[in-house]
Amino acid sequence: MSTPPPEMHWSRWGDPAEAGPLSESAFALVDAFIGTADTPAVDPASVRLSAVLGQELLDELAGIVGVEHVLTDHDSRLHRTRGKSTPDMLKLRAGDGSDSPDAVVRPGTHDEVAALIAWAVERHVAVVPFGGGTSVVGGLVARREGYAGVVSLDLVRFDKLLAVDTDSMTATLEPGLRGPAAEALLAEHGLTLGHFPQSFEYASIGGFAVTRSSGQSSAGYGRFDSLVVGLRVATPQGGLVLGNSPANAAGPDLREVVMGSEGAFGVVTAVTVRVRRLPAVKVYESWRWDSFAGGATAMRTLAQAGVLPTVLRLSDENETQINLAKPAEVGGDSGGGCLMITGFEGTQEAVDAKRAAVTALLTGLGGAGLGEDEGWSSGRFHGPYLRDSLLDVGVLVETLETVTFWSNLHRVYDAVKSALTSALGEGTLVLCHISHVYETGASLYFTVAAKQADDPIAQWMGAKAAASDAIIDNGASITHHHAVGQDHKPWLAREIGPVGVQMLRALKQELDPSGVLNPGVLIP
Repeated sequence: MSTPPPEMHWSRWGDPAEAGPLSESAFALVDAFIGTADTPAVDPASVRLSAVLGQELLDELAGIVGVEHVLTDHDSRLHRTRGKSTPDMLKLRAGDGSDSPDAVVRPGTHDEVAALIAWAVERHVAVVPFGGGTSVVGGLVARREGYAGVVSLDLVRFDKLLAVDTDSMTATLEPGLRGPAAEALLAEHGLTLGHFPQSFEYASIGGFAVTRSSGQSSAGYGRFDSLVVGLRVATPQGGLVLGNSPANAAGPDLREVVMGSEGAFGVVTAVTVRVRRLPAVKVYESWRWDSFAGGATAMRTLAQAGVLPTVLRLSDENETQINLAKPAEVGGDSGGGCLMITGFEGTQEAVDAKRAAVTALLTGLGGAGLGEDEGWSSGRFHGPYLRDSLLDVGVLVETLETVTFWSNLHRVYDAVKSALTSALGEGTLVLCHISHVYETGASLYFTVAAKQADDPIAQWMGAKAAASDAIIDNGASITHHHAVGQDHKPWLAREIGPVGVQMLRALKQELDPSGVLNPGVLIP
């Protein structure tokens, strides 16, 4: 077994070494717009966790995976408590670890996963699959009521590249591989997956699949669900192997049942994906637009003309003003307007051709080219660290996202901004960007900052409900890439309607009749 990847900070995002105070310029900006206060986290040793699983059950687990792969210490359970949403962080920072698993179990083979699921059914223990722990929608918080305990099924030992097919340009990866490890293994064969969400450094291959993840290079490489060609899954009803061809007409595509299922129907133990050759050239540029509407029109034109770059991102006026597209520069001079980032990857010839076509189109539409920009690409994974630094000084920060058709984009944008501002009151800062585009529409990703109230969790949940109502009331989807988890279930029911809910419940009942797989998640 290889060395396990580093743990994320227990009450923050990512690498503990990256945890630090706001820069002087960022602090001055926040203090002026919102105000600050000192709100530190408790000592991790004082966080109150659930009771450890009973010894008889622990012994049975040890018989399945080996005693060394059954963990009950405080630190292991703390690091698998909830995900990384702001409410998750606020609860842990206050010492509430009541949603912790009662044990952490690390199987190493498909057969061990199948045996664990069978054991969970027999003992009626809830099982929460764990990849990287990056969920921001309550996807790792199992319902406890009625169960003999909750275990975290940690897929960290599933860390191998199983197969590479350079004729078909596919690769089979184990689900516990984190983004950087997967890319490093593929790079040894001159290949890349090209999937780089903001959670890339800690999220896992299995997590990408079961949440329908979308990376920051989606304009060029596609969403993760579009990359998946095959899956192997362990369910309470037996094994499931899907994907024996690039496309077929053999009934509904059952891969779609697994993708987005968030561990509620089974545990993914292998993922076969499309891969690309490593790009020889990577170039990123900045553009300036007078308005968000003008920049969005340019994005739509690119998408519908079939000349999308690999990366395409547009910040609105507020996000541009504080430089949130470049977290290391927050508080510095932004230059005004709306900032667009374009990125090109591939051979020199392909990059030159696509770049020339994009440049001609954007210039013709009124965009102002600012030249090459490496600042965005070097700091694109650092945004979540800024959130934690703001929580330290009493600022409530959270994100939410949606997706809709082009004709509806600005109506949804205005409605969500209005809902958030009304719910959180004066001094609220609402920022937005578009980072995933299609011929027919685009995503909207909002970042919200406000001064923390006495009960910041209730404060945010009220604002999130208002924004979610605005999303559904205005005909958009409750989520583009964050998934459903616990948090979005009420609005998912409204989005898919009673027949859709009935279909999901029927799948759950047939595949997991005892309800031990991630109970409380996804299914309305």
